[in-house]
Amino acid sequence: MAENNATFWQDFRMFFVRGLAAVLPAILTIAILVWLFSLLQAYVGVPVKTALVWIVAQVQAWQDGLAGADALAELRRQVEAAYGRYFYWLGFVLGIIGVYLFGRFVTSFFGRGIWRVIERTISGVPVVKQVYPSVKQVTDFLLAERKKEFSRVVAVEYPRKGIWSIGLVTSSGMRTVDEAIEGELLTIFVPSSPTPVTGYTITVRRDEVIDLPISIDEALRFTVSGGVIQPLSQRVGDYELKPPGTENLTLPEDKEISE
Repeated sequence: MAENNATFWQDFRMFFVRGLAAVLPAILTIAILVWLFSLLQAYVGVPVKTALVWIVAQVQAWQDGLAGADALAELRRQVEAAYGRYFYWLGFVLGIIGVYLFGRFVTSFFGRGIWRVIERTISGVPVVKQVYPSVKQVTDFLLAERKKEFSRVVAVEYPRKGIWSIGLVTSSGMRTVDEAIEGELLTIFVPSSPTPVTGYTITVRRDEVIDLPISIDEALRFTVSGGVIQPLSQRVGDYELKPPGTENLTLPEDKEISE
């Protein structure tokens, strides 16, 4: 009886973990999307809706010749009851359009200059200057167009010969070094795990790297997961993970090895 209970709990734990691993990514994705929707709605959609209600109420009061705080407040309540739900979604759509227009502004010549001044001002505020640069670094890494920053993925022997690391090619080498060694150089960013927002920048010979047929996103997933999430095209058999001489060994299906 005790053995059957142990087997049941072992099976339950195994299948529960597998089920959790299967459903958790979808749950987290939905939760993040809902959180972003709520954030945009709370800080953009609701203020826009409130402004629209106020404007419509003011126009209606002017047309009807109404005056007084009580009359305007009652008119705003009527407008919100009649059009509030439409203004709610209109505010959300206008919020998205506003973010789009702001993105175009900060990428323009004058917008970049103005935004740099604003960021320098923010970075000089006590307490904020300890938080803002780190948050900006993470958001820039997640939202930036990495395809323009990194041209391809390579494997490079770093930090010593015999140890291969994943690297992202950023540019060619510096001219002075290139001319000194009389060879083609590559500048490579080697991201750290599990936080690829940091890493090391190295310069190596072109013939000392191996080009990998994987995307930038696949390389980042590999780094963040500590090598657990490998690109499908680069996976090898599990036997490669076993110690030499144990390729033909198998474990009993209904038993566990205790440490």
